[in-house]
Amino acid sequence: MSNIKITLPDGSVREYPAGTTGHEVALSISEGLARNVLTAKVNGEVWESSRPIHEDATVSLLTWKDEDGKQAFWHSSAHLLAEAVEALYPGTKFGIGPSIESGGFYYDIDTGDDVVINEEAFPKIEAKMLELAKQKNEFARKEVSKAEAIEYFTEKGDEYKLELIDRLEDGTITFYTQGNFTDLCRGGHIPSTGLIKAAKLTNVAGAYWLGQTDRKQLTRIYGITFPKQKELKEHLALLEEAKKRDHRKLGKELELFTFSERVGKGLPLWLPKGALLRERLENFMRRAQIKAGYSPVVTPHIGSKKLYETSGHWEKYGEDSFQPIATPQEGEEFMLKPMNCPHHCEIYASKPRSYKDLPLRLAEFGTVYRYEQSGELHGLTRVRGFTQDDAHIFCTPAQVKEEFGKVIDLVLYVFSALGFEDYTAQISLRDPENKSKYFGKDEDWEQAEQAIIDVAAQKGLQTVTELGEAAFYGPKLDFMVKDALKRKWQLGTVQLDYQLPDRFELEYTGSDNERHRPVMIHRAPFGSLERFIAVLTEHCAGKFPLWLAPEQIAILPISQKFHDYAQEVYAQLEENDI
Repeated sequence: MSNIKITLPDGSVREYPAGTTGHEVALSISEGLARNVLTAKVNGEVWESSRPIHEDATVSLLTWKDEDGKQAFWHSSAHLLAEAVEALYPGTKFGIGPSIESGGFYYDIDTGDDVVINEEAFPKIEAKMLELAKQKNEFARKEVSKAEAIEYFTEKGDEYKLELIDRLEDGTITFYTQGNFTDLCRGGHIPSTGLIKAAKLTNVAGAYWLGQTDRKQLTRIYGITFPKQKELKEHLALLEEAKKRDHRKLGKELELFTFSERVGKGLPLWLPKGALLRERLENFMRRAQIKAGYSPVVTPHIGSKKLYETSGHWEKYGEDSFQPIATPQEGEEFMLKPMNCPHHCEIYASKPRSYKDLPLRLAEFGTVYRYEQSGELHGLTRVRGFTQDDAHIFCTPAQVKEEFGKVIDLVLYVFSALGFEDYTAQISLRDPENKSKYFGKDEDWEQAEQAIIDVAAQKGLQTVTELGEAAFYGPKLDFMVKDALKRKWQLGTVQLDYQLPDRFELEYTGSDNERHRPVMIHRAPFGSLERFIAVLTEHCAGKFPLWLAPEQIAILPISQKFHDYAQEVYAQLEENDI
């Protein structure tokens, strides 16, 4: 039997017989590691640790300490939930059941018109999950033909799985079976259900099949599991603390913002104290931007539809935008502004530019509008109208790395000032297998992606790389921040763009007296003020830093005769912006 070479995360290379499994690789390192391995990552793809490896590969062995290990654990738990539901409610049909990045999993199910699952059913389902888990059933992988898959789910009578199978190519379909439950699945599972020691169902909601509002509404059951009961208890305590810190609750108690059905869903109304908080954040950023060489601009809340056709936003995001507004003039259409960048491109194009004018840094607190589905709206974190601390830097190709690095410095200054100390920089690249989602030439993308990778390394950032997460016009660096409760949020983004300058035919005259295309950097350290304030509120439990707090001091006269003096003190404090 021939040998294969396995490259481990530390760079070491070991030889094993072809067909060696991730578990056997772990066992060759230590029995303790083998006991703790949940799954393996083989050439970047999550595999079961029992799956044979037949070719040279880069292998990571994942435990509960690894994010991908947790995701595999929760993905497997979704299958266990489905098995429990099918045992308790025979005839249930199943949609999709993924793990959730923020923790846990869900499964969309259809129990028919006669059965309704609500929170009262949770204890019974949880008990069934743990009963099945104790059977220590392995997650067995089986490759099947498309015909076999169709035959199985036709006989079972599950039209949701049949619809998913219809979209798959023959030769790429796999089933996973544990106990008496078989599911259509790409995989990435833990060795057996026996590793699941604690289970809690957390919520039940309605979810349209495949997110399409004209399809049937299924029941979505959310849950979370752990390898130890102690960890579940700690998690539930964290959830209780999160409820206390919920920005929707604190926003009401602190009188920061409100919503009105008459105004419209997802359109926050800022109350006086909230407006003060916003204003202080804006002023903080304005001062930092002026020091960094930015020039303020202001653009309208609407723009001609042609503007967004030129930029490509209409093609890529038209369905997620508010629909065009027709004017009395035939054929004239405007849109509520979904992005600020096309407007800033037009400001750049308003006069001839020289290489001596670059870099040109244009900054705006620009309010944009996107038609989020009503079911996706959530307090200030998901709204239909929000204000970005948006800026666009137009520079020469030679200035890209320096300017990108300066933006990173600004983002980190913001995080430091507001107490966000635990963050990771996510390098978001395009999906090399699906280039049709993106605009532009390969060489531009390769140059832009390498520039981001180089600058992130120069700045010593802790990074992760995600394929397929780039914007349609360029790669980006997204900052993933953990709050006081260790929850992960995406705050702050820097994007590198060779495409919009080309689509808008932007130019500058170089030192060679020839015409050249500038490069564009998009950046928003806050991201959106609404989302940033929501995260900040929960991070500090409503106890904002003194310089930022809407109410910084209270004056309490101990007697009526000191009232005039108290007013004098108040006036002096107010004069000094306190």
